[in-house]
Amino acid sequence: MGAFAWIIIGIIAYQIYKKHRVKPTTWKAIFVIFIGIFSFSINWNMYGTLIKFPILPLGVSILYWILRRDSWQTYRPFAWLGFWANFIFLLISLGSGLVQQALYPQNNVSTFISNIDHASIMKIYSPANDDSLNKENLQIQLASMKQENIYSEQWYYSIMDSKKKYERYPYQLIGTAPKFGSGLKALVYVENDGKGLLIITPQEQLYFRSKYSLLQGGK
Repeated sequence: MGAFAWIIIGIIAYQIYKKHRVKPTTWKAIFVIFIGIFSFSINWNMYGTLIKFPILPLGVSILYWILRRDSWQTYRPFAWLGFWANFIFLLISLGSGLVQQALYPQNNVSTFISNIDHASIMKIYSPANDDSLNKENLQIQLASMKQENIYSEQWYYSIMDSKKKYERYPYQLIGTAPKFGSGLKALVYVENDGKGLLIITPQEQLYFRSKYSLLQGGK
């Protein structure tokens, strides 16, 4: 997506260049565009993508004071192109975020667990039972598993109040692959009853629940 944005900026810059009677120096025009990109921006996160909304054209202001009057008139369109390039990046980022969400919805467990040919579980808590993964059941359940809220505080106190201390997620699901082309990276943990999956990505934590246990022999 970034390469596509630069192609658009390059096309616009070339059109500006053609309209000049006195041609500006190419490398200077490119340099001015890069400086013009600098701006004061407001950042927010959308679908795990950092979005920058430009507010003040800092680079344009700097160029105005550095360039001589004649040079400023020549390179001013390129300076402003640099600033408006921020909006090109913004629009493409928004578009890519919406496309990403449409193709790879975060509320669908199959986005994170698509290929289970080599799937298995690994015990990460010693006192847990030596259970194995029911791959057939997992394959069936993937289509119907629903996302539910994460009640971290409630889960914590339920463990602390229990007479027998236990690990809520004693198994890690390994050997799976996310939906092709998503580029997603996640750790998947299996709940002790075999019915819950905790998916941890660099941006968030997601919890999915199945009707039946995903453990061999589970109910």
